Amino acid sequence: MDQERIVRDVTTRLTRASSAEEASRVTVAALSAHTGAMTAVLLPVRDHLRCVAAAGAWQVFTAVQSGRGVCGRAFRSGRTQVVTDVRDDPDYIPIGPLDVTLDISAPLLDTDERPVGVLNVEWRTPTDVADAQAVVEAVAACLGDRITRLGGPPAEKRSEKLLRHAGALTAASTEWELMAAANDAARDISGLSAAVLVVADGHRVRLGMPTVLPNAFEARLRDVMTAQPESVLFECLALAHRHGSAYTLGETGHCVPEIYRPLIEAGVATLITVPVGPPDAGGVMLIADERNLDPDPATVNLMELLAAQAWACLDRMRTLAQLRELANSDPLTGLRHQGPFSERIRTAVPGRTALLAIDIDQFKVINDTYGHQEGDAVLVAVARALQNALRHVDELFRLGGDEFVAVLEVRHPGEAMVIAERLTSAARAIGRTVSIGVALVDADEPPERTLRRADAALYGVKRDGRDGARLAAGAAAGKTG
Repeated sequence: MDQERIVRDVTTRLTRASSAEEASRVTVAALSAHTGAMTAVLLPVRDHLRCVAAAGAWQVFTAVQSGRGVCGRAFRSGRTQVVTDVRDDPDYIPIGPLDVTLDISAPLLDTDERPVGVLNVEWRTPTDVADAQAVVEAVAACLGDRITRLGGPPAEKRSEKLLRHAGALTAASTEWELMAAANDAARDISGLSAAVLVVADGHRVRLGMPTVLPNAFEARLRDVMTAQPESVLFECLALAHRHGSAYTLGETGHCVPEIYRPLIEAGVATLITVPVGPPDAGGVMLIADERNLDPDPATVNLMELLAAQAWACLDRMRTLAQLRELANSDPLTGLRHQGPFSERIRTAVPGRTALLAIDIDQFKVINDTYGHQEGDAVLVAVARALQNALRHVDELFRLGGDEFVAVLEVRHPGEAMVIAERLTSAARAIGRTVSIGVALVDADEPPERTLRRADAALYGVKRDGRDGARLAAGAAAGKTG
């Protein structure tokens, strides 16, 4: 190979290149023409190398992880990698028959000797290793210098960022994760330093901001937004949905809408507002910066696309949550039923978890005398009374008919009995009575057996005249009612 001729041809072509991609293409074309080898240039994009130019093969892989394969190793180490037998390289990715006789990857270095890409050349004919390495390294030096002069590898396009962040939004498993991902995307795509997603949640407003904020300005913005009355936040939502997206022009000395005055006082100089979702259930995305900038309309358009994607994911998440709630809840009383109860008692702690089996007294008589409609009304009223009498941490389930089970975490059996008595009093307050059996989960006892003991105690209350609570044998001695 005539090294001087190849380098001279590459250098001549590079002087006419106006971008890193074009410089890569002309280099590949020249080197491939002179050597007949498969040639490719890979430039870094976030956490991987992307092939931006290639020749001499039917197919190439578009991305390579940094540190993997001959190209990844060359980029990470900043040193040329030479493979004379690809069969011995566990990272080698074949794109055809394993007839490659020599694979050389040279890093493209900037003026500080930092890798800005990789030049990879593969020969399928016998080739002198030393000559080939000298040519590849010389061409890589020329290309690295030209890419550096052109400003370095191309940045990820904003449309590419939007697609990448759309994946993160879709992968979010909670509303907080989704809102945080939307804020991260807004900052990354817009280039502004702060973002907050405000969404309506019934009659309240939720602010989606991460616990750990990326900069002091966003921390100030969070503090200001958190301090605002909900009426002000709802007014922000209404304004965005009434008039649509808006952005500041970077001009000073003009009247600022009163609703944004707290943001201005917090240091906001640039502001983009984008409505999210429908007016009655959606929100608004605020993207801000303390620098006095003039966002272009294309940025606002991308923020609108991001807002649409965020809402689609949020709406889907809420719909799935509602469907799960319907699947796990009794449609009459709204209490959870057998499935969630079975999951809950799997976490029962021996000696600390109490099960209260609860039965409405004379419920069959009510149904037979007054009909099922009246029976349903009694079920709803008793369920509400029991739920209101429980502590915030206690859980109430309806297992079927007039059978309820409360799951409590207590310190001793007496505490469970106090709550059971509270439940009987709550039923009496609405003109009904209940019988309750109480059992604490014993060591090495399946919770299902604990429930059977609670049921046995309940029937003991029934035999003694109903309207009371009894502690099951086996957990401790004792009885009331």
